[in-house]
Amino acid sequence: MEPIKHIKITKGEKASKIIKDMASCGFGARHLSQATNILEQSIKDKECKLFLGFAGALVPGGMKEIIIDMLEQNYIDIFVTTGANLTHDLIEALGFKHYKRTEKLDDKELNKKGIDRIYNVLMKNQVYGKIEDFFTKNFNYLSKAKSPKEFLWKLGSLVKKRSILQTCYKKKIPIFCPALTDSGIGLMIWGQLIRKKKINLDFFRDVHDIIELSWQSKKTAVFYIGGGVPKNFIQQTMQFTRPAIYGVQITTDRPEPGGSSGAPLKEGISWGKMAARAKFVDVFCDATIALPLIHAALKDRIK
Repeated sequence: MEPIKHIKITKGEKASKIIKDMASCGFGARHLSQATNILEQSIKDKECKLFLGFAGALVPGGMKEIIIDMLEQNYIDIFVTTGANLTHDLIEALGFKHYKRTEKLDDKELNKKGIDRIYNVLMKNQVYGKIEDFFTKNFNYLSKAKSPKEFLWKLGSLVKKRSILQTCYKKKIPIFCPALTDSGIGLMIWGQLIRKKKINLDFFRDVHDIIELSWQSKKTAVFYIGGGVPKNFIQQTMQFTRPAIYGVQITTDRPEPGGSSGAPLKEGISWGKMAARAKFVDVFCDATIALPLIHAALKDRIK
């Protein structure tokens, strides 16, 4: 048995050094260090394609630039997310902001003032009117898309500010949003449909595309930030094609209720979603804490 080495922080310590030293600690610290090691190995493995599942309100939470950087640095090969994250990404791409406040506010007063609250983050509800104007102006172009992935690339081609959507379009990184209808963007598409404008998005083409991407990969890795639909969309792909040999999950959910977000990666072995001899770890932590630390270490390690 290896003895626990107590972590010591010196002035000016780099995040990558702290993450490395966490490997000799216990509990979640060691898991965070293991997660960084696994992601580093999967990114450096040239035969491996990394599938990122990105859920939760992480764009309003301030994680957008980290995801953009991971996409730009070619850490991520296939990106799956929620319509909510893409809606908030679009909101910022159109020039609007999210604001930090306390969660201890009167929600009835916020509603009267036209302000939406996401825990301790606020957003002006008027942004939805501006998004609607944007969709009205550009819908004829967007409606030519045949699948949600193609639609999101077209959307990314229209925005002028640095964003997840724009980055995926420029780098031609496959971007999937299996629950696009469950979002502000989905409502904007519906709003155009009731104005008799037409669009025909084939969601099953996205299923075909992500399965093909997995089939064409010699090895696969999964990185789940949160869980929900993005995680399950990737999980079912692994089950249908080949199990992942690397896996990292950051979540705060518990496994007992049986939901996807709390299901440990080990459970995926029984389904054929995770390889029996895979390297994987579950990190039970707020993603807005874990993700910046992991990314800082990866940037230092991967040249």
